[in-house]
Amino acid sequence: MTDEYDAVVYDLDGTLVDLDVDWGEVRLRVAAVLEARGIETGGSTLWELLDRAKEAEQYPTVERRIAAFEREGARTSSKLALADELPRDGPTGVVSLNAESACRIALEVHGLDSAVDVLIGRDTVEESKPHPQPLRAALSALEVPPERGLFVGDSESDAETARRAGVDFQSVSDRLDRRRA
Repeated sequence: MTDEYDAVVYDLDGTLVDLDVDWGEVRLRVAAVLEARGIETGGSTLWELLDRAKEAEQYPTVERRIAAFEREGARTSSKLALADELPRDGPTGVVSLNAESACRIALEVHGLDSAVDVLIGRDTVEESKPHPQPLRAALSALEVPPERGLFVGDSESDAETARRAGVDFQSVSDRLDRRRA
């Protein structure tokens, strides 16, 4: 760990691994489930569809469908360069918009599970990114205050999560550039 931070928390998909998931296909399958129940889906992202499923009391059905795709994609995922950075000697967490079960599979497939002390998936806590709850829960479990943690991710949603949680953020590309310097 650097002197600046007591813990580093990483996003999973696009940061440490690349899940082998056709997200367009997942969106189509989820939309079909909702449309069959008379729920409008036009133009909505997958995550907006998941929110609609919650509102329409279809969340368990849709969540199971998405998680099944994620678990399958975790088994054939690719390890990304940043995964080699995972510290083996300091508090480390993963906070992901993917299902916890899929995250566990991906970490195990790539031998990263022993380097991660805390894992928070989409279904681990009540809220999901970009809500600050998952990141705050990870840091709390690591016994590190937000101002002593760093969140590393690949998306604007990750940056927003960190901002809302009061945690410093670093993008994957900036982190890799720093390693090369």
